[in-house]
Amino acid sequence: MRRYDDPVDVRRGQVAGAGGRGTVELVEGPEQFLWRGRLWKVSAVVAHWVETGAWWQSSGVHAVLGEDREADHRVDLSAEREVWRVEAGRGMSSSPREAARGVFDLVFDWADGSWRLTRCLD
Repeated sequence: MRRYDDPVDVRRGQVAGAGGRGTVELVEGPEQFLWRGRLWKVSAVVAHWVETGAWWQSSGVHAVLGEDREADHRVDLSAEREVWRVEAGRGMSSSPREAARGVFDLVFDWADGSWRLTRCLD
């Protein structure tokens, strides 16, 4: 997967997601997104998880480890990012190149309400 850190506009809605025992169920998630001037339509949610702040950089961890160094006090341990790994395509097009598909990691940052595209496999 290639790494990015690009802002994207995301529209949420009902999309197909993985249910239990290999079933498919509708989930509330990214329905489509605008990345680099192109509209991508989500066909399925491959995975969904939440990431928290970098707790291992906190002053408390350094104190327990007996490390005598400055900790990064800017680390927000309660910061959460919601990651959506989705399969998406550019939709109907006359050209095979324009009908591209891929798997993307879309990240929603609860702190500021922004969306970013962080990874892409196309």
